[in-house]
Formats: sequence, C-alpha cells, structure tokens
Amino acid sequence: MSRLPGLDLLRAIAVVWVMLFHSYLVGGMGEFWGQIVTHGWMGVDLFFVLSGYLIGGQLLKPLSQGQPFRPGDFYLRRAFRVLPAFLAVLAIYLAWPGFREAEGMQPVWQFLTFTLNLLIDYQHNRAFSHAWSLCVEEHFYLIFPWLAWWMTRRPSTAKFVSVCVAVLLAGLALRGYVWLYQMAPVQGLEDVERSFGRRFVEDIYYPTWMRLDGLLCGVVLAAIQVYRPQLWAGMQRRANLLLVAGLAVVGVAIWLFMERTALLPTVIGYPLLSMGLALLVAAGASTRSWLGRWRVPGAGWLALTSYSLYLIHKPVFHLVDTHLGTQLQGQGVLAFAVYAAATLAAGAVLHYSVERPFLRLRERWYRRGQGAREAVAAAG
Repeated sequence: MSRLPGLDLLRAIAVVWVMLFHSYLVGGMGEFWGQIVTHGWMGVDLFFVLSGYLIGGQLLKPLSQGQPFRPGDFYLRRAFRVLPAFLAVLAIYLAWPGFREAEGMQPVWQFLTFTLNLLIDYQHNRAFSHAWSLCVEEHFYLIFPWLAWWMTRRPSTAKFVSVCVAVLLAGLALRGYVWLYQMAPVQGLEDVERSFGRRFVEDIYYPTWMRLDGLLCGVVLAAIQVYRPQLWAGMQRRANLLLVAGLAVVGVAIWLFMERTALLPTVIGYPLLSMGLALLVAAGASTRSWLGRWRVPGAGWLALTSYSLYLIHKPVFHLVDTHLGTQLQGQGVLAFAVYAAATLAAGAVLHYSVERPFLRLRERWYRRGQGAREAVAAAG
C-alpha cells in the first residue's frame, strides 16, 4: 500500500501526542499545555486504529481475491518489522540500568513473550512499560490472520457483523465488570489514588482483551474498503464530512475522559474514541480531504520513524532530565524542544541503523520468495 499524506500526518500526530503525554516524566510542559498533554495517551489508540486498518487491508485484500492463505509470510514480515528495533532497545535496557526511566523492570521473558501487558506489577516495575502496546499489537498479529481466513472462507456480512458486535460487547462487559467488582472496592483504602490507579492500569488499561476497540474499528474500515468498494468510494467523496464528524466524536471522548478512571469513560469511552479516530483515518485515506491534501513539513519523516521514536523516547527523556533537568525545569515549550530534539536524534539512529536495514532485508527476501513462487507456478 502506497504511503498517503493524510495517514502519515495522523501517525506523526500520534507519536508526538504520546511524547507530549510522557513529558510528565520530566515535569511536564506547564499549565497552558495541560489538556493536550493529559490526553496524549490517546495517541496509542490512534496507532491501534491505523494498525487495524493497514494490517486488515494487507490480509483481507488477497484473501478476497482468492489468493492462498500464507500465515508464515505474514508472520515473517511482521517479525522483520517489529523485532529488530524492539530487541535492540530491550538490550540497552538490560545492559545499561541508567538508561531506564524507572528503577524497576519486569523479567525479560515477559518482554520476549509479549506478555508484559498481562503480568506487569505497575507499582514497582515501570521501566519500558510502554511496550504494553506492542504486546497488544503482537496478539492481534497472532490471532487476526486466522480469524480473517475463517471469515473469508465463506464470506458473510452477518458473520462479520456478529464477530464485531461480540468483540465490542465483550469489551464493554469486561471493563464494566472489572471496574465494579475489582476496582471499586479499593476506593475505601487509605492510599486510594495509588491503589485505584494501579488496578486501573493493570486490569483495564493494559490487558489485550480490554483494548481491542481501536484495532476493531480499523479492521472494519479495511473490510469496507475491500468488500464494499462502492460504500468506501462514497466515504472517500465525503472525506471532509468524515473529518469534521471524527473531530466532533473525539472531542466528546476527550470531554468524557476528563475523569479518566471513572466508570462511564472506562466502559464506553474507548469504543467512542476509537470510532472518532476511525473517522479521521477514513478521511486521511482520501487524497480529496483537507487532511489528505495537507502536506505538513516533517510529518512524513515522523511517520516513517514513529516506531523507533515510540520505543526510545521515554529513556531519552530520562537521560536528558538526568543531565539537564535542573536547567530546563519550568521552561515549558523550550524544555520539550530540547527533549524532543534528543529523542528525534536517538530515534533517527535507531531507525537508520537497525529498523531500516531489516526492512530492506525483508523486501529482498519477499521479492526472492515471490520470484520463486512465480517460477513454480510457471513450471506447473
């Protein structure tokens, strides 16, 4: 799939928004930027929607055309994409304790098996905790290809809608149950904030089965594009309307999440936010929309390096704070500019020295494999 300026811009916004959110590690950016920073965690949900849309399209399109199901190819391509940079950063975390943004760190086997988000002791082990979202993505990569294959063997709108509704309702029910029966009781403890916040992160915010809304909305977009091309074309013609609607829905979600750990946003906030973000992604996929035509300088590069930036930004924030924190304290935007510059430099090193070479190796491997399959087909 060719790169689209609108999607690149959304990916750039997502990674910058997450970086802004994690500025609390170094004292924040001041009151003026408070609301933007406070809701920066939503950048991860935007990543989920983008991933659901792009990966969903990669899998559903060939299946819809009757091409053979090759899960091995898919897993190998994802391994080339995800593992090299992740393992490189994990190795630095293990070899250099001073690199860590927090003292405690979960056992290495949880990172290697992508079970961190299910087993983390968030109160004591927060170093490299942002790898939780990679765990959600990996679980999606593991299960969705087989689900897509099953659904496309005998395509049925009713079957697809039933699965989507089941995933949506399961998320609503699980979050509501955990909030009412596991989180609400700790409100009576002396250390309310720490106990309640820890349970929220460990039992609701991190587990994969609680955070499928964004991936689901992205997959729905991909399914519409592949199986309902006329509907998708109509959506693309109305991309600016989708953009306005998406901004409105995300605005409502932001208002709802003013009290982030309350029952109502916990239950319905995530699917609402994901639906709004999906409308933005649909608009960004159109070259006719304001979003799709708006070529922001540097957005393409940020999108290209967003994975490396996401992996490395927290420890780089920590290192800058350790050496320059006193001088930058209270400097707001100037301080974030210094932290951002250091992160961009570190992200560029990681991307060009690790991530990009393995992506090129992946493409060479894929071309050889494709050539071999075509030769076998021709001989047959």
